[in-house]
Amino acid sequence: MPERWVGVLTRFRWPLLVCWLVALAAAGVAALPLADRLSGGGWYVPGSGSQEAIAATRSGFADRGASNLTLVVTDQRNTAASGAFEQRVRRATDSVTGNKRLQVVGSYGWTTLSSANRGPFLGKDGRTAVTLVGLGLDDGTARRVLPDVQREIDRRWASDGLSVSLVSAATLWGEINTLSQSGLQQAELTTFPLLLVILLLLYRGVAAAVVSFVVSATAIVCALGVVSLLARRFELSVFVENVATMIGLGVSVDYSLFVISRYVDELRRGRDRGAALAATLRTSGKTVVFSGLIVVLAMSSLFLVDLNVIQSIALGIVIVVAFAVLASVAVLPLVLVLLGDRILWGRLPMLCGVFGRRARRDGAASGPGAGGHRWQRAARAIMRRPVLFLSVAVLAMAVLAAPSLSLRTFTPDARIVPASSPVRAGFDAVRAQFGPGTASPHQVVVTSDSPLGTSGDGGRVLAFHDELAALPHVTGVESPLEVLRTASPRQPFAALGPAAFARLPDDARAAVDRYVSADRRTLVLEVRSAGQASSPDSRALVASVRTLARGLEGSGLRAVVGGETAEGVDANTAIEGALPAVVAVMLAVIYLLLLITFRSLLLPAKAILINLLSLGATYGILVLVFQHSWAARLFGFQEFGHLQNFVPVLLLAILFSLSTDYEVFLLHRVREEFDAGADNTASVARGLAATAPLISGAALLMVAVFGAFAFTGIMPIQQLGLGLAVAIALDATVIRLAVVPAAMQLMGGWNWWLPGRRRPRPDLIEPTPDSPSQKGTSRT
Repeated sequence: MPERWVGVLTRFRWPLLVCWLVALAAAGVAALPLADRLSGGGWYVPGSGSQEAIAATRSGFADRGASNLTLVVTDQRNTAASGAFEQRVRRATDSVTGNKRLQVVGSYGWTTLSSANRGPFLGKDGRTAVTLVGLGLDDGTARRVLPDVQREIDRRWASDGLSVSLVSAATLWGEINTLSQSGLQQAELTTFPLLLVILLLLYRGVAAAVVSFVVSATAIVCALGVVSLLARRFELSVFVENVATMIGLGVSVDYSLFVISRYVDELRRGRDRGAALAATLRTSGKTVVFSGLIVVLAMSSLFLVDLNVIQSIALGIVIVVAFAVLASVAVLPLVLVLLGDRILWGRLPMLCGVFGRRARRDGAASGPGAGGHRWQRAARAIMRRPVLFLSVAVLAMAVLAAPSLSLRTFTPDARIVPASSPVRAGFDAVRAQFGPGTASPHQVVVTSDSPLGTSGDGGRVLAFHDELAALPHVTGVESPLEVLRTASPRQPFAALGPAAFARLPDDARAAVDRYVSADRRTLVLEVRSAGQASSPDSRALVASVRTLARGLEGSGLRAVVGGETAEGVDANTAIEGALPAVVAVMLAVIYLLLLITFRSLLLPAKAILINLLSLGATYGILVLVFQHSWAARLFGFQEFGHLQNFVPVLLLAILFSLSTDYEVFLLHRVREEFDAGADNTASVARGLAATAPLISGAALLMVAVFGAFAFTGIMPIQQLGLGLAVAIALDATVIRLAVVPAAMQLMGGWNWWLPGRRRPRPDLIEPTPDSPSQKGTSRT
C-alpha cells in the first residue's frame, strides 16, 4: 500500500498540489468568521436546576428579556446629592437603552423608579447607580454584540468623567472571547519564531523546518474551517479555537518530525526518493496513524460528559488531530515527492540535530552514532539498578502529586478579566458598592400549579422566603413580597388580583411584574450571598437553598435554583458524575489498542499506571501554582483558589493520549529489537537509544507550544497550557528515560507475555532492509 500511494503521489503530484491549495484556501475563508460564531456559553447542564431556572425567566416577566444585564454608571465628578448627577446618569443610561443593537425590551432601577424608591440602586459611595436592563438578544448574540457596545460606550463617556459598564454573564463571556483572540495572537507570535529555532536545531536544515510548518498550517486551518462551519448550526465554546490551535500545533509538528526525520534517514542510506518515502510511510507513517487514532478515541470519551463546553473542546481536538494525521500521511508525502532530496536544502552543519552527521549502520531512525551509544550506556546503567532508579523516580513523582489531594475546581468568574477592562470595573463596582454577591445572585424560581395565593400556597411561599433570608451567608433576598405585604398584610398574594393590583403605585407594580410572571404562576427570588460566585460560602449556600427547595415538593409548588454559582455547581456535578465512565472507556480503549499493537498483556497495564503517575504529578504542580498565592506570584499567574473545572478532565484525556504516543514510538522500536532476537536488556537499551533523540525533540516542541499558551492566554488556557507543558516535560525525561527502562528490566520476560504466543526463534528470522538491528526484523 505505501508503494502504491507513493506511485499515486508521484504520478498526479501537480493536480494533487492544486487540490490541496484550493482546499486550504477554502478552509481559510471558512475559518475567518469563527470567532464571531463561538459562544461563551455551554456551561448549562441539560435538565439541571440552573438550566431550568434561566429558561423560566427568559419570558413572561416585565423588564426581563432573552438576556439581561446590569448597567453600572459611576460619576467621578458628582454625587447623588448634586442635581447634575441624575442628569448625567440618565443621559448615559438612555444612550445604552436607546442603542438599537441591544434591542432593549425594558429596564428597572435608578432611572425608572421615583426618588423615594430608588435608594437600593445607589451605591455606598453615592456616585454609583445601577439599572437592570432586559435585552431582546438571545444569549449567543449578546455575547458577540456586547463587547463592541461596551467599547463604544467607554469611548463616549470616559472623557466626560463617567464610568459606564455593562455587567452580565454575556458581557463577561464576550470579553473573554475577545481576550481569547488576543491571547491566541500573542501565543502565535511567540510560538512560531520559537518553533522555527527549535526545528532548525533538530533538523539542521531550513527546508525541513519550513515543511513542518506546512503540515501545521494545513492541519490547523482545515480544522478551524470545519469547526467554523459546525459553529453555524451548533453552539461551540469560545475555548475551542485556542485549544484546537494549541493541540494541533503541538501534535502536527511532532508528527512531521517523525516522518521527515525517517525520510531523511532513508535518503542517507542510499535509497531513491520513492523507496525512501515508501519505507517512511511503512514505519513512521504507521506510527503516526496509530498515535492519531489513540488521541481521537481517547478524546471521544469526553463526549460522555453532558456539558457543551467540554464536548466542544473535545470535538475541536478530535478534528484537528485527524487533520494532523491526514496532513502527515497525505500532504507531507506530497511535499516530499515535490522536494525529493531538496528537503536537505539549507543545511546548517554547525548545529547538532536529531539526524546526526551520518546514519547509523544498524538502521536507527535518528541520532548520531556516538549519541546512540551514550543513550545505550545510560539505559544499561539504569537497568543495572532498576529498583533504585524506579523507587527514586516514583517517590519524586509522588511528592509532586501530593498537593493534588487538595485540588478544587469551579467555573471562572470576572476575576479572569484584567482589572483594566470596563467589564471587570463594572463587576468590581457592583461588588464594592452593593456587596460581593450582588453581581451574581442566586435565582430561586418558584412555580405553582395555579396562580399564587389562590390554592392556599401563599403561606408556604412566605415561609420559604423567610427561611431563605435566615440562611447563613445570605445578605438579602430581592423579591416583591415586601411590596405585597405592604399592600395586603394578611394575605399578600391577594394584591396580585387584577383589581387590587391596579390600585398599587407605579413603582410597586413595576417591582411585582419584574419578579412575578404575567400568569402569576411563577415567582423569582434573588438571594444575595456574602461571597463571590465561586467562593466556598456561595457554593454551600446553593446546597442549603436546594435543600429548602426540596421541602416544597408535594405542596403544589416547585422551586429550582439558578444563577452563576448554581451553574458552576451543576457543571462540576456533571463532570464528576461522568468521570468514572470517561476514565473506564478511555483506559479500555488505550489498553486494547496497545494490546493489539504489542501483543502483550502487561505492557499496556504498565503504560497506564505510569501515565497515572505522571498525571498525578501534573495535578500537584497545577494546585501549587494556581491555588497558592506565593507560587502564583512567583510564576506571574493570578491566584484563583481553584482550577477551571474542565481542566483536570481535559488533561486526563489529552495527557493519556500524548503520553501513549511516546510509549508507542518507544516500544515499537523495543519490540522490533526483541523480535529480532535481542534479549530484554539489549532490546530496551537499543530501542531507547534509537528513539530518545526524537522523543526529546518532539517533547521540546510540545513544551514550547504549550508553554507559550500558558503565559499568554486567559486563566483556563493558562492552566491547561502549563499542565500540558509540565506533563510532557516529565514524560520525556523522568518517565521515558528512567521509569520505563527500569520497569521493563524488572518485568523481564513478562514484558511480552501473551497466552498462547511464542517468541520467534532468531535463526528463523528473515533479515529485511528496514531492520533496526544487524540481525533483521521478524516478518511475523
